[in-house]
Amino acid sequence: MYRMLLVVALLVLGSGCATVTRGTSEAFMVETDPPGADIRLSTGETCISPCTLTKKRRSKFKVTASLSGYESAEAEVKHKVAGSGAAGMAGNAIIGGFVGAAIDVGTGATQSLDPNPLVLTLMPLDSGEEIQQIDPSEEELAESFGWVPPEDEAFSQESRAE
Repeated sequence: MYRMLLVVALLVLGSGCATVTRGTSEAFMVETDPPGADIRLSTGETCISPCTLTKKRRSKFKVTASLSGYESAEAEVKHKVAGSGAAGMAGNAIIGGFVGAAIDVGTGATQSLDPNPLVLTLMPLDSGEEIQQIDPSEEELAESFGWVPPEDEAFSQESRAE
């Protein structure tokens, strides 16, 4: 009976080390420049930036930020093995908890969302006004920098030919 309790205790202690220490969800943060953008995730959640949402660690989704007067910005969020998740998994291997390792992998506890926090920069929309480009003549350009071309006609023709 004592042996059976010891085995059960080892299985419980060794199972899902990362699941126990890290959990299967994490706080996902979104920031925008400028702040106040409408945030929409491909999974259906919405918020106003800056904001924090709780997401499963092994999630994969797209984030779209939109704000009046600015171009929308989009980014993809994936998951990767986190340093502390790998440490939890190593704890299972050391203790010999194959069941725990399988639980950690299955629940995604070894993963972290990437990037987190997500920072999106929104670019202003064109104001609709056409930008006028002014091409100064060579002489005007030279004068604006204080350079006066030499009076020598041969020099002037050579420099323009290049």
